Amino acid sequence: MIDSREVRAGDVFFALSQPEYAQNGFNGDFADSTAFAAEALERGAVAAVVRHDRFVEHFELLERFRDRLIFVDDVIAGFQRLAHGVYREWDRPVVAITGSAGKTTAKELTAHVLEASGRRVLRNIKNYNNGLGHPLTVVRLAADPNFDIAVLEMGMSTPLNEIARLCRITPPDVAVELNVLPVHIEHLGTIENIAKAKAELVEGMKPGGTAVLNADDGRVAAMGSLSKGSVITFGIREDADVSASDLVFEGFGETRFRLMTPTGTAEVAFPLNGTHNVLNALAAAASGHVFGMSVADIAAALSSVSAPPQRGEVLRFAGGFTVINDSYNSNPDALLSMVDTLVEGSPAVSRTIVIAGEMLELGDNGTAIHRETGVKIASRPIDVLIGVRGLASELVIGAESAGITSAKYVEDSDAAGELLVSMIRRGDVVLVKGSRGVRTEKVIEKLIEKFNLEDARPDAR
Repeated sequence: MIDSREVRAGDVFFALSQPEYAQNGFNGDFADSTAFAAEALERGAVAAVVRHDRFVEHFELLERFRDRLIFVDDVIAGFQRLAHGVYREWDRPVVAITGSAGKTTAKELTAHVLEASGRRVLRNIKNYNNGLGHPLTVVRLAADPNFDIAVLEMGMSTPLNEIARLCRITPPDVAVELNVLPVHIEHLGTIENIAKAKAELVEGMKPGGTAVLNADDGRVAAMGSLSKGSVITFGIREDADVSASDLVFEGFGETRFRLMTPTGTAEVAFPLNGTHNVLNALAAAASGHVFGMSVADIAAALSSVSAPPQRGEVLRFAGGFTVINDSYNSNPDALLSMVDTLVEGSPAVSRTIVIAGEMLELGDNGTAIHRETGVKIASRPIDVLIGVRGLASELVIGAESAGITSAKYVEDSDAAGELLVSMIRRGDVVLVKGSRGVRTEKVIEKLIEKFNLEDARPDAR
């Protein structure tokens, strides 16, 4: 337990402090929870794990509990060692997923596919994919070890070998690599460094395991040489073991394609839109194939999924307009992919509106990247662009320079929501997307405050 407010009798409290956060790749300033260790022990914790130096600083609070304290040099590392011990005792297969974009969606799709085979699947809560969220997920196995398999996303944002650390907690039997994109480049410097950090997943897999690699991404495909076992590829453009053909985007919430695997083919009526989501589906299909599922069972499972909240979620309003809520995160490739999804699924008579938040952690080239992305958005048939916060102003400048006639910049997501509420009309199709720090979900909240959602959601044609 790492939150003293949630401690129950019998728990062990891990007192996190700023040094651990810094040593383990967490950006920002965090409270020293050593100050709450005494409270946790009073609430019934059997022990508290603390740093030696923090104990000295909080001596007056903690001295009377000395016999219930466990001293370590790094509390997060200690928590991770505990999680590894739980994993070793559980000792069942792990599917680990990483990529610059799409991790959570691919995780949910993969878990859904494997559950369709009758397996009970442990998965990260939300996007608990870092040095704290990952072990928090794994230690759940101590209370409930009856999971057959774990599907865990692994993330990184710094050059501190975060994925390698996560692999030491739960070495993957199946290592799924989705893509390498210029995300977190502010901290890693170059896309080559990002690729190297992502490759830690394949390097950290179990001997004899399987690397599941995106053949359409050259940097990912090159990771095959690092595999300690077999390699299975997935893709759309390039030759791959698991692929999709005859893609048809029939409307929001319906994509049809032919799934091809080494054991056969089957038709999929996929309830998510966008080529990027088809690739996520193929990654899930490849994992299903690794665990012996038939192509028919995989196709049936993919036909029954739903979009995770804020990740391509289609919201239809009683007022006759449709909104794609993709507020969870953003980067240039993901934004353009979702703009293409907007265009592909919109009826010809619809007004298309893009609300695009500032894209964070792009490094020194952030201004140029935003402006270039704005130019690319203007090359699509988009009617209105609203840039939200910070460097999104450059997105608007780029779009205007390339000929978009209706573009506006606003300071924050509250203002963007108010602007959209004032201008939305029947027939509009809207994309809302932005980095987490911009909180573009506030735009959706403003709409839901003002307008009713449809009860029934027929396909948009």
